[in-house]
Amino acid sequence: MSDSQPLPRTLPSPRGAHLEMVGAVLAGQGLERIAEIASRYAGAPVAVVLPRLGTPAAWAAYERYVEARLSGKSVERPPEIAAELPIVSGGRELGRVLLLGVGRPDAGEYAQVAALAALTALAVEEAHAEAERSLRGSLIEQLLEGELGDEDVLRRGRRLGVDLSGGAVGLCADPGDRAPGRLLAVIAAEAPDAVADAVGGRVYALVPGGMEEARALAARLGRQAKVGLSSRYSSPSALRRALEEAELVLDVRSAGAEPREGEMDGGAYRLLFRVLASHPEEVRSFYEDTVAPIVRYDETYSTDLTGTLVSYLANDCSIKATAAAVHAHRHTVGYRLERVRELTGLDPYKSEDRERLGLGLKALRIVQPLLPR
Repeated sequence: MSDSQPLPRTLPSPRGAHLEMVGAVLAGQGLERIAEIASRYAGAPVAVVLPRLGTPAAWAAYERYVEARLSGKSVERPPEIAAELPIVSGGRELGRVLLLGVGRPDAGEYAQVAALAALTALAVEEAHAEAERSLRGSLIEQLLEGELGDEDVLRRGRRLGVDLSGGAVGLCADPGDRAPGRLLAVIAAEAPDAVADAVGGRVYALVPGGMEEARALAARLGRQAKVGLSSRYSSPSALRRALEEAELVLDVRSAGAEPREGEMDGGAYRLLFRVLASHPEEVRSFYEDTVAPIVRYDETYSTDLTGTLVSYLANDCSIKATAAAVHAHRHTVGYRLERVRELTGLDPYKSEDRERLGLGLKALRIVQPLLPR
């Protein structure tokens, strides 16, 4: 904590020392350098403890002491601390400068300018953090607004210290009535390599790595918000579709039409979501070509052809089990399935047609939030 450079014959004024400290901050040298300069001119070791900027291991005990004081706890001051000055911003105490010895008569003045220099260090750090948040938000917004090439995405990712060369998983979360900052803080803590921002009242993120990491993050966010997760996209230029797919999954879940637990994780649902993200007209067209006629028939005549078909497929095409599930006579189930065949042109009793009808029902769940009310 002391500087090996010899003291000048005439010490600089506290103002001169402050300018030297600020120069060190702007050069990226941080709190330890501020403390070294203050120690040299104060004639005693100085520790500058500002918990928000982190603390060197050598000052760990002082950080615990300062944090206890900041939280209002009664704690015994270490005996080597001869004096301490608060680091205050906006009427709020953020840390302390500790004079670890008596020092020269004007040591307190140099400790005071060290406190001011510490605020400059904090301001610089916050400016850097804000610039990074802006860059992250800019990447998310530009991906949502239009396609970016692989090189554009990779270059912007590198500026953020994020490697998107292996692709990522898209995430979209709705904070509801809460501020999105809480979800962004969770993402920053749980997935520091993710790129995230709040756009249009929702939180979007790109999570590098595999599905396991993305699911763990989604589960953590799911305690506070509704979350949609995309499949993994390996091409950086396809990350826009990852965000759109995640948004579509969130829309389906928000509409209460989501599949049963685990069905979203793979298979036909995930394939349909990927197609919808890149070619929305294809999924809508498939829905129209399969189960749309029975959906509209149910809406017009207050029947339950769709529900009966769902139950029939879920019960391994057993008329008896379906009748029990929908609380109807077996002949009624048979009549409804015949109406399904007449309206759709697909026969529920034929395996090939059943597969198309099953996919049509999955497409219904996905496009349902987009259908006119």
